[in-house]
Amino acid sequence: MIRRKLALGLASALALTACDMAPKYVRPALPVPSAAPQGPAYGTTTGAMATDTAWADFFTDTRLRTVIRTALDNNRDLRIAVANVAQARSQYRVQRADLLPAVGATGSATYQKSPVGAVGGGAVGGVAGSGRFDVYAANVGVSAWEIDLFGRVRNLTKAAQEQYFAAQENRNAAQTALIAEIATAWLTMAADQERLRIARDTQTAFGRTLELTRARFDAGVSSELEVRQAQTSFDQARSDIADATTLVAQDQNALNLLAGTTLGADLLPSELGDAKATLDNLPADLSSQVLLRRPDIAAAEHQLIGANANIGAARAAFFPNISLTAAFGTLSLGLSNLFANGSEAWSVAPTATLPLFDFGKRKGNLRYAEATRDAMVAQYEKAVQTAFREVADALARRGTIDGQVEAQTSLRNNARGAFTLSEARFQSGIDPFLTTLDSQRSLYAAEQSLLASRLARQANAIELYRALGGGL
Repeated sequence: MIRRKLALGLASALALTACDMAPKYVRPALPVPSAAPQGPAYGTTTGAMATDTAWADFFTDTRLRTVIRTALDNNRDLRIAVANVAQARSQYRVQRADLLPAVGATGSATYQKSPVGAVGGGAVGGVAGSGRFDVYAANVGVSAWEIDLFGRVRNLTKAAQEQYFAAQENRNAAQTALIAEIATAWLTMAADQERLRIARDTQTAFGRTLELTRARFDAGVSSELEVRQAQTSFDQARSDIADATTLVAQDQNALNLLAGTTLGADLLPSELGDAKATLDNLPADLSSQVLLRRPDIAAAEHQLIGANANIGAARAAFFPNISLTAAFGTLSLGLSNLFANGSEAWSVAPTATLPLFDFGKRKGNLRYAEATRDAMVAQYEKAVQTAFREVADALARRGTIDGQVEAQTSLRNNARGAFTLSEARFQSGIDPFLTTLDSQRSLYAAEQSLLASRLARQANAIELYRALGGGL
């Protein structure tokens, strides 16, 4: 009967914890246009959403996919993000435990001896006439459990849960950023490898021109000025080779850092080439609602919801704090009688406390929680605006990059044809040497520009994939 009453009392206390002082959460309106921008810089394409396209499907180069897998396993920044998730999950579990009473068992023994006159003489629980008391007790109960009538503990638990969810989304954002960064670094190394090859080929061509010019100078046909002009072009190519060699080494170091280990030579690119390393089927006509699927925006919203819950906890502090201490067990004056009939004992001690004068402490906590919520609203809105800008910029680059690559390809082809013609005319004595040298320099610059445009097209596809929340 006593157990039933105690259980009913605890159940009633749990049923009372239904009041929530937190303001109702309403997602802020998106502070951006409802659709992606339109204009001459933006194309219109359709395809699968980035968030619905796994990174292993988006990247088509086998070596690049292997490098990304290696990075996901070994990158230290991603490991830190995973550890942050584990920390937030543990903190949430600690806070959630306060919702339920912590049940504990205690056992105690008290030995006391008093003068016979003080206890009235006789044999009581010990040696006759000694005035000795041996008291044994065993209890199971709860101690100082807060009955959450006004939702303080539940809102604190909600805030901890949202911090956990935010940590998970931050980990997802870290993975998305890592995939985009390592793919861009891999393609940059491919471009630098090709830049090094172009510089070497150009040095060879300039070297032949320099030898021809010197031979003509020795024969009295060319001037010293022409020799020095040819020498400057040859030296520039030598300088570009040294610079490109350094960039390739630095690119490899960057890839090793991102991958978290030293990559084998078989995984490194040799040239950028014309083949695309990614899919080209991401849509351009997008609703702003797709931004909500980005992990960084989801993390910002979880932070906002958690701040909203903290307001509820601060408000609940203005109401009485009710706690309960209860125990059920046995009590006897002899160890052999500890669990005998009639030895049952129980106690229930509810406590209510309400600070009367705290000199503005609770009000200050509430104002702080409200200000934090307002800051989180602004951070959420800024995250949305930043995401919209990143997507818009990527779409603007995507809408024009194919035309730029096409124009640069035509420029390179025409520069190559012009050099071939000018070289033939120079050897025939029709054009001066300076025309040939300028054509050769123009071809070199055109090849460099075409390479930069092809790299920009590849990098833009990766950036659009990241900006749309892909990579999970």
